[in-house]
This record gives sequence, C-alpha cells and structure tokens, in this order.
Amino acid sequence: MIILNSDKAGSTPMEPREITLHGHRVSYRAAGSGPLLVLIHGIAENSATWQEVLPGLAERYTVVAPDLLGHGDSAKPRTDYSLGAYASAIRDLLGVLGFERGTIVGHSLGGGVAMQFAYQFPERCERMVLVSSGGLGHDLHLLLRAAALPGAEWVLRLLCGSRLCDAVDGLARFLGRAGLRAGPDLDEIWRSFVSLSDPDARQAFIHTVQSVIDIRGQRVSAGDRLYLAAELPTMIIWGEHDPLIPVAHAYSAHERIRGSRLEIFANAGHFPHRSDPRRFVAVLVDFIQSTAPARVDEQTWRKQLRNGGRLR
Repeated sequence: MIILNSDKAGSTPMEPREITLHGHRVSYRAAGSGPLLVLIHGIAENSATWQEVLPGLAERYTVVAPDLLGHGDSAKPRTDYSLGAYASAIRDLLGVLGFERGTIVGHSLGGGVAMQFAYQFPERCERMVLVSSGGLGHDLHLLLRAAALPGAEWVLRLLCGSRLCDAVDGLARFLGRAGLRAGPDLDEIWRSFVSLSDPDARQAFIHTVQSVIDIRGQRVSAGDRLYLAAELPTMIIWGEHDPLIPVAHAYSAHERIRGSRLEIFANAGHFPHRSDPRRFVAVLVDFIQSTAPARVDEQTWRKQLRNGGRLR
C-alpha cells in the first residue's frame, strides 16, 4: 500500500498527481495515512471541490480524490462515461495505488458512482457516504435536464465561446434566476461552466449527462436496490436548500436504507462540504469512528438478492 504524507491543515491544497491507466492520464489528489477514504466529485467538477476538507481528513485517513475521466486534469477520450465505467475506473485506480478496501464518499454524480461501486464491488466498500447524491429519485433542476436535450452541445459551445464565459456578473445573474445563490453553489457552478470551454471536456460532459439524465429528470435510480445497503454502513449528507437535487431525496433514501445516518446542513445548498467544511469533516470522522467496516458475507448477499430486500 502506498503511504502518503499529509499536508497540514490550513496549507495550500494538495497538488494533483498523475498516473496512466488503460492508456489514459488520470489525475488525483492524495495524502495522509491510515484507513482509505475515497472522495468522488460531481459532474463537470474535479478533485479541487474537496480542497477545504482534504487536509482535515488526511490527518486521520489516507485520502484519495480522483478527477474522473473526462473531468479536471484527467484525459477526456471518446469513451464510456456511464456510472458502471466510472465505478470500474475507481476500482482500477485504487488497485494501481495498492488499496483493496475503503470508505467511499460521492457528491452529486459521484454519489451515483459510489452506489454503483458498492453494488459492483461490495467486497471493496467498507462504508458509503452520499453527499447531495444523484441516483436517488427522478427530480432534478431544469438547468441539468436541459443539458440532456438534443443540441445542448451546440448551445454550450456558443455560451462558452461568448463573452458570458468571461462575465462573472452576467453568469451570476443568470444562475441567480435559476435559484443558485451567491456562495459555494455559485462558485462551483461557475468553475464547472468555465471548464466546459474546453471542447473535449464539453463532449465528455454531454456524454455523461445523457447517460444519466433526460428532459424528465434522472434516468438512473438506485431506488430498487437500496435494500442491499442495509448491511453497509451508510451516511447521507445534504444541504437543506439544495436547488439542483431536492433534499426530499435524502429523507426518502434514509427511510429506505435500514440503519443509515442522515445529516442535513441547514444553511447549505448543493455543496455542503463547501458551505460548512468543518462540520463536514466532523460528521464524516464521527461516522467512520462509530461504525465497523462492512465485510461481505456471500450467503447474506445471495439471500438479499433472492428475496428482493425482504430478508430481515
């Protein structure tokens, strides 16, 4: 296993590192030592979204935060951008780095990847943390649903090539009308929008969106398989004022995942780890310390699948 030195709290964000995986460049941030903690970002974002919580978490854990393929400094090939492909890429990255098991944390799209990872590779997932996660219901902000429409790529190309991409105030007014308030939400959406000025990133974004979203909302839902998480320590973190994915999804998932823990951040939107990083670190550390890592029991797993979640 690779042991990484942790940056001190309050220092500059951990610098990205690179490896080549299946012939493609994969960028990631990593630091710390101890049990593995994997942080998976959302769509059109990158590992920098975790920069305010990385140092605090790295004091206790080995933290790995990748840029998903098609995002950040990772390669942006014409390839499969489904949740299953992302989950497999996370497995392969951890394998290259020498890790077998860990706690998987996913934000937004990354939450869908985390659930897919736990489903595909249950033996590698000790705990699961879903942060304002996709894949827990169909409702979704019109802004994201519109990105799945035919021709959205051309609209994005025009927007990103216009002065709007350089006009922070203009974009702020536009996003404000869409329900996003000044603060972490606006900062992150602005950063995501700017990243799409790169044609390859824009193409990867469209392919990713179309794999999980259509005009009616989220196409992919884990609702029919959440019963499988009953044996997996699970925490759900959500911003009470999330304008992109409604907080109602958090309450519904908490009811359906037996034994799960729910943390609602009262003054947060879609990025609770940015709105209140200290609380985020505190609740995540407490969750890990107060739960035992899951160990897959093949017999129980088979019974759960056979009984469709009716096993008690």
